[in-house]
Amino acid sequence: MVLPLTTRARAKVNLDLRVLGRRADGYHELESLVAFAGVGDTLSLAPDAPLALTLAGSRAEKLAVDKDNLVLRAARALAAARPGLRLGGFHLVKRLPIASGIGGGSADAAAALRLLARLNGIAPADPLLRAVATGVGADVPVCLDSRARLMAGIGERLGPVLRLPPLFALLVNPGVGVETVGVFRMLGLEAGKMLSAARAGSLAAPGSAAELISYLTSTTNDLAAPALRIAPVINEVLERLVALPGCRFARMSGSGATCYALFDDCTVSAAAAKALQREHPDWWIKPTLLG
Repeated sequence: MVLPLTTRARAKVNLDLRVLGRRADGYHELESLVAFAGVGDTLSLAPDAPLALTLAGSRAEKLAVDKDNLVLRAARALAAARPGLRLGGFHLVKRLPIASGIGGGSADAAAALRLLARLNGIAPADPLLRAVATGVGADVPVCLDSRARLMAGIGERLGPVLRLPPLFALLVNPGVGVETVGVFRMLGLEAGKMLSAARAGSLAAPGSAAELISYLTSTTNDLAAPALRIAPVINEVLERLVALPGCRFARMSGSGATCYALFDDCTVSAAAAKALQREHPDWWIKPTLLG
C-alpha cells in the first residue's frame, strides 16, 4: 500500500504591498515584500486514486469543492501541461480563514503542485511548475516554495529568496471575508494608468528585526484604504493591535481582512494573543513566526 504524500500550505503575509498601476489588459501591477508564517493548512495526496478533494478542519465548512477550487484547478492544469501525469485523491485540512488576505487558497494550490511534482519526479525548480502556477492564480508562484522574497507584476515576477530575521508575529482576522476583486474595483484605476515605478528588482535582506520594522514604516499597503471601506472592522483590528503591549508594528496583509502585528519575542506575542482572544473570542488569532 502506497502511503499518502503530505505537505504544509503555509499562510502568506504581505509585509507591504504597492499598487504601481493598472495595465492595459486590466490587471493591476503590484509589488510586495512577502513572508510566510508557521501556521497553515495541511494537504495530503493518495497516489493513483481518482482525482478528488475531501475536506476537514475548522474552516472546511466554508470551502466549496467545485470546479473553481484551487487545489483541483492546479491539479488539472498540471495534468493538461504534462500528459500522462499521475494524479490522486487530495485531502485538505483547512485551518486558514477564507478570503482573508493571507493566500490560503493559493498556498493550497501550490501545495497540490508540489505533491504532484513529488509523485511524478518533477524537480521543484522545473519551469513547468512556475508556468502552471502562474496560470492558476496570482499568488500561487510565490507559494510554491513559500520563502520570503519580493514579488511583482501580477505575481509572476519573483525576486531572489530573502533571509529575513525571525519575526514574532500575531495574525488576526475578525471573521469577515473580503473579496480581492471588490478591493481592486474600489481602487477605481483606469486601464493603462500607471502610478509609480517599481523598487529595485533585488532587495537587501535586513540584518535584524528592528531594521526590517524600520524599513516597513517607510512602506505601505495600498489596498488598505479600499479594504477599510468594504470592511470597516479592519480599522478596529489595527487599532487594537497597535495598543497591545509590546507591539512594534501592525499592518493589514494583502487585500484583508487579516492583519499582522510584530513583537520582540514569542513570549510577548503569545501574551498579546491571549489578551486579545479574551476580548474577542470570535476572532481568528494566531501567534506565529514569520520568515
